[in-house]
Amino acid sequence: MSLTLHETSRIRASYFDPSLVLLGLTGLFLAFLVLLPLGWLLAFSLTDETGTLSWTNFDELSDPSLFLEPFVTTMGIALGVATLACVMAVPLAWLVARTDVPGRRTIRGLVMVSFITPPFIGAVAWVLLAAPNSGLLNQYYRWITGAGTFDHLFNIFSAEGIVFVMGSYAFPYVFVLAANTLDRMPYDLEEASAMLGGGRWHTFRRVTLPMVLPALLAGFLIAFLQAMTQFGTPAILALPSGFHVLTTKIWSLFQFPPKTHLAAACAMPLLLVTILLLRGEKLLLGRRGYTMIGGKTGAPQLTRLGLWRWPALIAVLFMLFATVLLPNLVLIRASMLRTVSDPWNLDTITWSNVPLVFTLSHTVGTLWNTLITGVTAATLGAAFAVLIAYLTARRAVPGHRFLGFLATAPAAVPGIVLGVALFIAYTRPPFQLYGTLWILLLAFLTIEMPPAYQQMQAAFRGLNPELEDASRILGAGRLKSLVSIVAPLLKSSVAATWCFVFIGAIRELSATILLTTSDTKLVSVLIYDLNEGGQLGGIAVLGLVLMAVTAVVVVAANRLANVGAMAPGR
Repeated sequence: MSLTLHETSRIRASYFDPSLVLLGLTGLFLAFLVLLPLGWLLAFSLTDETGTLSWTNFDELSDPSLFLEPFVTTMGIALGVATLACVMAVPLAWLVARTDVPGRRTIRGLVMVSFITPPFIGAVAWVLLAAPNSGLLNQYYRWITGAGTFDHLFNIFSAEGIVFVMGSYAFPYVFVLAANTLDRMPYDLEEASAMLGGGRWHTFRRVTLPMVLPALLAGFLIAFLQAMTQFGTPAILALPSGFHVLTTKIWSLFQFPPKTHLAAACAMPLLLVTILLLRGEKLLLGRRGYTMIGGKTGAPQLTRLGLWRWPALIAVLFMLFATVLLPNLVLIRASMLRTVSDPWNLDTITWSNVPLVFTLSHTVGTLWNTLITGVTAATLGAAFAVLIAYLTARRAVPGHRFLGFLATAPAAVPGIVLGVALFIAYTRPPFQLYGTLWILLLAFLTIEMPPAYQQMQAAFRGLNPELEDASRILGAGRLKSLVSIVAPLLKSSVAATWCFVFIGAIRELSATILLTTSDTKLVSVLIYDLNEGGQLGGIAVLGLVLMAVTAVVVVAANRLANVGAMAPGR
């Protein structure tokens, strides 16, 4: 016996679902988390230094060097980064999830190494590798070819260099989204297309691509927004070349004498860009609904590459070597030299950088603070992302679209500006949290909510709600259906979201540098302090320690969540 839509609606309306209260409170907390700092940001953009309502800040943005030139540069770099990330990640995800290329598990592990590397650490590594004069690659180029002293093959201090470095650390986000979607997609769909006469290209275009498209667009959006709002890499690579992106221009407005109101006005157009991007994503997806019911139902039928297996593996390993292994190798080299320009031999190798770093008064406490805030933010952030994505995807509460906007809005605000807004919001009654780890936790939850929400939103789009509806018809509330039905099906996406938030919190610099004190300092801030002092060896040691701790935590999280258990043969 089947139930009609009218009967289903009548059964739903016959009782009050108490779980909606908790879900509604979750939405209210998100509104508080986002609107309070953004409200201060808006207030500062519309007032002058005396607190008087004024449009003066936006009038000053008419100066091309203040806004237009950095804005155009930022958009160009962000578009290049997002495109490069997709070009690198999508073929790699397909090879790992749907072909018999050798070493698929190893390839996933190498991608995660890039995923856990803080971009500003990667930028320092590429300075050591590809600086025009002192970079190791250019030194080898001059030695091999006999080129002049100032000739170089690579120049990392350029827009192209920034796109390459940012793209190298953004493509893992797209890879995880695409690979998880391909892992969850039932193989029976492609088999049915083949049985009906569809060729490989037709099956990919009409079956595989529509199922992956939401995750691909979400990954593109994450990469674009992260590149648009990132501060560390442009500060290291763009400022020495004499050009600004919008985040470094806003940072310069905080130098003495600070112009916080003008900086807030500069950040507002980024919020508008985010709104347009989200609207564009919705229009691209249109009204088409590509969903699956339940999990995979068929055994994996991997595409046989034949003679192309080993060329494909060589191409993958070369890409991962250039983007993942090489920067880490140069960090290891720098950590073992007293001066990074020294040649690497038995006479110059030293371990003095290790005790130098760990004898600093704040190192151990800083590592502990970083681990506590990272794990706590990841756990709470993943839980909130699941709840908010559920509320918006299933339209469970009034104003669900507004909740989706709130969940993605912080991505448009540069971390350094959001840090100022959080500082203002939480240093006055009734929320005097400055000087505690709580303000850092709220900062991480706010900053990392957009990628976490996008990940879970893409996962919910690919899951048909009929199983939840059946559970609720049988008397389960929304929260019980979410925990008992939905969560097990989206286990890999929840684990990926946890990792996203943890890694984002671990490598956050722009906001934390404004919110920490001597007692609440984090590793990213300590690394920045060492960079200010030119202690590249110490940066290499601390960066390697940070990546090692992050790798251990991420591997443990993946083991606990059994990520990839539904993808045998890896």
